[in-house]
Amino acid sequence: MTGQPDRWAELTGGQAGEEYARRFARLAESGHDIHGEATFCATLLKPSARVLDAGCGTGRIAIRLAELGHHCTGVDVDSSMLAVARREAPAQEWLLGDLARLDTLGLDPGFDLVLAAGNVIPLLSPGTEPVVVRQLADALRPGGLLVTGMGLDAAHLPLPEPTVTLTEFDHWCAQAGLTLVRRYATWSADPFQEDRGYAVSVHSRPAT
Repeated sequence: MTGQPDRWAELTGGQAGEEYARRFARLAESGHDIHGEATFCATLLKPSARVLDAGCGTGRIAIRLAELGHHCTGVDVDSSMLAVARREAPAQEWLLGDLARLDTLGLDPGFDLVLAAGNVIPLLSPGTEPVVVRQLADALRPGGLLVTGMGLDAAHLPLPEPTVTLTEFDHWCAQAGLTLVRRYATWSADPFQEDRGYAVSVHSRPAT
């Protein structure tokens, strides 16, 4: 642990919830599909699966997965984002917490899928990334999946330069006992190409 603030907090000051929600509302109104991540995850899940949305933000993905019949829990460190999630889906479980201390939140382990979308990994506090990956891996049931999406260049990040390489990320996953199953360039499952600047990765916890 470094004691440093996460990069998201430095960017937003912890007050991004309402503007973030308005941004996606505008996209939806203009005809954009804002459910790509949820659709992608749904193809990997059996009915009524347990999903942990780590860094859930305003709950956009977890709410959609719940609409599709899954049992979703959202965790985020930004209370302004969670305020929106709780307003939009008060019956769902929304937890305020640091992903590096996920084991202190009282969650029952055994999730079928843990999701870290929206550049969660690159926006973590510097130095905590391996700890967070292990926490996410430990939340999975045997055979469960960790699904992540992250920008690999400045064009796909709200940062001037990338903070994490895929080599580093895969190493942290391997240390946590996870195996890369497949990797894509988009949430639409386009074939992975490094020059596209974005990676959607699916890692698996061993079944035994």
